[in-house]
Amino acid sequence: MLRRFSESRVPSPESRLSRGFTLIEILVVVVILGILAAIVVPKVMEHPGEARRVRAKQDVQAIVTALNMYRLDNFTYPSTEQGLDALVSKPSGAPDAPNWRKGGYLEKAPKDPWGKPYLYLRPGSHGDIDVFTYGADGKPGGEGEDADVGNWE
Repeated sequence: MLRRFSESRVPSPESRLSRGFTLIEILVVVVILGILAAIVVPKVMEHPGEARRVRAKQDVQAIVTALNMYRLDNFTYPSTEQGLDALVSKPSGAPDAPNWRKGGYLEKAPKDPWGKPYLYLRPGSHGDIDVFTYGADGKPGGEGEDADVGNWE
């Protein structure tokens, strides 16, 4: 029944694991996150046009991936007329989509960072398919934020 004084003060390994975080540890993490945000946010905010172009490139790659999954299931890409909506809801017309995946290949029809729908051509000018946006100005060509972004880049 009698315990030594030193044994009663030392927590067991199990109780140390279930203790959780101290207030100091949480505050240190919050301060570190605040410092990182103070460094990163201004860098991103200085280049909003570049950030939109990067997002457009990522969106185009995601759409191409969904189109490739569509082709694996249905043996062909959707036609230009069926468009990217064929990734959201089962398309009608030719070519038929006999193995169209329930739930679709994308949640919704994607829009570019400037609020316009992405464009799709089959056959494309640069390959089997072209997925692209005309950039901020909505016109072919351009430079900087107005430059076209497509899967051929």
